[in-house]
Amino acid sequence: MTSEPVSVPAHGVALAGDLTMPSAASGVVLFAHGSGSSRHSPRNRAVAAELNRVGLGTLLLDLLSEREELDDAVSGRHRFDIGLLARRLVDTVDWLERQPGTGTLPVGLFGASTGAAAALVAAAERPGRVYAVVSRGGRPDLAGDRLPEVAAPVLLIVGGADELVLGLNEEAAERLPAPHRIHVVPGATHLFPEPGALEEVAGAAGDWFREWLRTGADEA
Repeated sequence: MTSEPVSVPAHGVALAGDLTMPSAASGVVLFAHGSGSSRHSPRNRAVAAELNRVGLGTLLLDLLSEREELDDAVSGRHRFDIGLLARRLVDTVDWLERQPGTGTLPVGLFGASTGAAAALVAAAERPGRVYAVVSRGGRPDLAGDRLPEVAAPVLLIVGGADELVLGLNEEAAERLPAPHRIHVVPGATHLFPEPGALEEVAGAAGDWFREWLRTGADEA
């Protein structure tokens, strides 16, 4: 397994990321962090480690530049700019296609919170490259009118005690034309801090990506 820091060019800014690739990876999963988070999120890193264990590459990425992160910490204006975040995910999907180690691999997107909406918009923009999407405690509703354009299969993981977000996920799911499923983690709250909750998230995400990215590999 190899792991390296990367810098991804995206419309005039450089996005910092951590790319980890197991030997003979069957796909690569790009992470879109949620509002106020970063590639250092311990929750996303825990999920990424499980995906690496089952043979999937991962790219944990900061969707904002350092300057934007500082501004966002004060204003909060970037974290809900779904269009901006989605454009940067699309740029990164294109960047992965140009790299020798990932260019032929099917891509999955893992989004948390507002990053889930950005992931769904990016999936709609790149239907030929994105083969699966997983949302963890996400806000897929913020993808709005792009939801009916998503062709990739979508797994929506929500805590059973996160009632508001669960309702928003149920409403968004009704607008998804592709195969989709809501996975409810019983008793879990928004950040899945309960014992065993995050492990269930990682296991469900791994199963979903392995199933659908295999389809992408077969089509390649």
